[in-house]
Amino acid sequence: MNAALPQEMQQHTYAIMDEVEGSHWWFVGRRAILESFLGPIVEKIRNPQSAIRILDVGCGTGANIEMLSQFGEAEGVDVSDDALEFCRRKGLNVQKGLAETLPYEDESFELTTALDVVEHLDDDIAGLKAMFRVTKRGGYSLIFVPAFMWLWGVQDDISNHRIRYTKKQIVERLEAVGYTVERATYANWTFFAPILAGRTIMKLTGIKPESENNITISGLNGVFGKLFGSERFWLKHFNFPLGVSIVVVAKKELESDAR
Repeated sequence: MNAALPQEMQQHTYAIMDEVEGSHWWFVGRRAILESFLGPIVEKIRNPQSAIRILDVGCGTGANIEMLSQFGEAEGVDVSDDALEFCRRKGLNVQKGLAETLPYEDESFELTTALDVVEHLDDDIAGLKAMFRVTKRGGYSLIFVPAFMWLWGVQDDISNHRIRYTKKQIVERLEAVGYTVERATYANWTFFAPILAGRTIMKLTGIKPESENNITISGLNGVFGKLFGSERFWLKHFNFPLGVSIVVVAKKELESDAR
């Protein structure tokens, strides 16, 4: 997910991610929201003659590839050998490569995704340019990034994040590399206040868990996932003014020149 080995997520977080991303409320809720954005995108680019090619940039341990596979032929790329090994055990189509210099031909995919990835890059513009390059004209990119630097927490540290964005910041970066942003909204407003409170308490007390992915109340995990995921119904009708994350739908226009 980054340009060099020291910039990867700490190795133990991949094992944690692979273990929890199938059931942890954050991953379950996020996938539900992403699916609600993917459906309309796929309807716009669907080709009855062939399956849609989808690339998940910074695919991690592969749960998002599995989710994306219901919309087309999905594959992934990541810089981490550990992450890719988890993917290969699941039989997923992946290869090693940097987000900033994706190992694919120009305009290879109708849909590209970067789901909690761009914030890891030392040069986020280079990563977005690479996504733009491999996305077909008339195709789309779906971006999901963390919001607001003042929400910085333990997970940002151990995941080696470089930034948490405002909506304006990520939109400006996407437009700078040539995309037309069709929609940008904050997400996870449901847990905005609890996450802000929790991270504030951790800062004040010095408590540092191995990973925030380990923090959950097992009896309420399913409820939290459904609650977070239910935001997809609200997001069909309007954009949220704040949240823990940002979702962006960006199009590579047919007449755009590759940059």
